[in-house]
Amino acid sequence: MVEVGRPKRPLRRSGAKSDALDAVRAAREALAHDHPLAPRRRGDREALRVLLATRHSACAAKVSAINQLKALIVGAPEELRAELRSLGTKRQVTRCARLPDRPARSLEHRMTVRALRSTAQRIQLLAAEAAGLRAELERLVAMVAPWLLELPGVGPISAAQVLVSWSHAGRLRSEAAFAALAGANPIPASSGQVTRHRLNRSGDRQLNRALHTIVVARLRDDPATRAYAARRTSEGKSARDIRRCLKRAVARQLFKLLEHYDRWAVEVIKVA
Repeated sequence: MVEVGRPKRPLRRSGAKSDALDAVRAAREALAHDHPLAPRRRGDREALRVLLATRHSACAAKVSAINQLKALIVGAPEELRAELRSLGTKRQVTRCARLPDRPARSLEHRMTVRALRSTAQRIQLLAAEAAGLRAELERLVAMVAPWLLELPGVGPISAAQVLVSWSHAGRLRSEAAFAALAGANPIPASSGQVTRHRLNRSGDRQLNRALHTIVVARLRDDPATRAYAARRTSEGKSARDIRRCLKRAVARQLFKLLEHYDRWAVEVIKVA
């Protein structure tokens, strides 16, 4: 069994579709690949995946609700808008969630207050949901791969995404394949006498975002990473090129550690 993406659409769409035809197209797509991927594991990995997806949905809904709250404040009556517009986002949410009913005000004012309070309370519920899911993810990562959280710049969300995308030892043939999966492998972009590489905009974008988050955290807090960035800057590298190089290095480090610890754990279980 191998993992394939969505089969290519036929050049001329006749409208014919069935499970049998889809199976044939998927099989042809799999046979065209030189190095087909093995399916991802379930179990611990699937537990992390569903929690990540749910948290992502909660965070997206929270951002949407915050945008809605901002729009309500902009269109609110002048007295209410003057009360809220000078506050930061967190204070606006807290203030709006506690707005009392104002029976003496106009109908527009009262309904706007109710809409602001309902939206702010929804934001608080979504924030609490995302925080609870983050704590659960941290607990699961600490149970599956506690050493991952000890690496510089690696938090529970990034660690969970790395584990979900990597899945298990042996699924990817090399660290270069893992970097390609993450969209962190350098793409040649040379022209004439200029030799350079550019960022890869394909691959698993969630894994790429996790690597980007790790690199940004290391550039902020890790002395070795900051020294490397300063050295490459003195060589004429741009900030984007430096981040590309660092993402490739992080992908190499993570893959080697993941493969080593997973195989070591399997050997320990066999001996036991």
